Amino acid sequence: MKYRSDIIKRIVGSVALIGSVIAGTMAMAPPAQAAGKTLYLFNWQDYIGKGLIKKYEAHCGCTVVQTYYDSNSALAAKLKAGGDSQYDVIVPSSYYVPQLIHEGLIAKLDKKEIPNFRNLAAKFQNPSYDPNDEYTMPYQWGTTGIGYLKTKVTSLPESWAVLFDPKLNPSYPFALMGGSGRDTIGAACAYLGYRFTCNKKSEWIKAAKLIEKTEKRKNFTGFVDGDPAMGQIKKGTIAIGMTFNGAVAECYDDKSCLNSGYLLPKQGSEIWVDTMAIPKSAPDPKLAYDFINFILSAKAGAELSNYNLYGSPNAAAGPMLSDELKKPLIKPNAMQMKYLHFLPALAGTKLQTFNAIWTAVRQH
Repeated sequence: MKYRSDIIKRIVGSVALIGSVIAGTMAMAPPAQAAGKTLYLFNWQDYIGKGLIKKYEAHCGCTVVQTYYDSNSALAAKLKAGGDSQYDVIVPSSYYVPQLIHEGLIAKLDKKEIPNFRNLAAKFQNPSYDPNDEYTMPYQWGTTGIGYLKTKVTSLPESWAVLFDPKLNPSYPFALMGGSGRDTIGAACAYLGYRFTCNKKSEWIKAAKLIEKTEKRKNFTGFVDGDPAMGQIKKGTIAIGMTFNGAVAECYDDKSCLNSGYLLPKQGSEIWVDTMAIPKSAPDPKLAYDFINFILSAKAGAELSNYNLYGSPNAAAGPMLSDELKKPLIKPNAMQMKYLHFLPALAGTKLQTFNAIWTAVRQH
């Protein structure tokens, strides 16, 4: 789940978008018209290092053409508009996989073509969002929690109350996560005493009412996504916000947010996996399988996570991971893992109901 945060990155993203349009046009050409083999990768911005791309190109004797999207809904829209025949590999987030399966946009996998599947840690095999790993393979994983500015907020309980209880934060500016609404509704549900994985219309409505009430607070600044929220915390624009553990690790690594903290609420929060999938009508499924298998090798898996600063689902990569990736920020302890959950699958009518409730919240 990669999002761009500061102004410079947005400028870079705009340039990349122009390049994506050009590359997307190239991707529309049948593979037979290209010189040699080409892997068309549709990915989040800055989610794989150039060095690893070059190593794969040397491995396959092919060229990688990478284009980008900034949300799972944008990915799905592109696939529905013909992109399912333009890209070989896509990287959807775990909560969105059931929808892509339901809409017939991704192909079933033949695990015989992915021998490095055996490298995956047991907890990332047979996940609830894709039983028996029929459609996807894990790419990176992380958590969603609360980022905060230590210079303003000195003591916080490990609870979603820091966002929803005005008594705990009567004045410091804060934000909630935008996007699909799944995390924000889940957080509100958990605060109200339901599960973070609340899955009933009645619970969603009560959570929505809490969020609408929260929007009216004077120190509520708006809805922002994970990485941008961390960017605002770094600048002091907000003191508290929902973010991803990897976004915090990234700015710890470049020493731009050493005055920030990160916590996982004990009422429950999200563990998520960004996955690799093959679109239903991919130009070169054989090359797609080769890329997926390459990423699941021990060395490539370690290099990928060492670059992204997100967790690796690859057990074989463990010995080669940097020390930073072995700290609780990236690798939660056993107690924290007990209250981390995958978001439940939503598709069809149930998804439409959720989206209607979330849309009403955003238009409130």
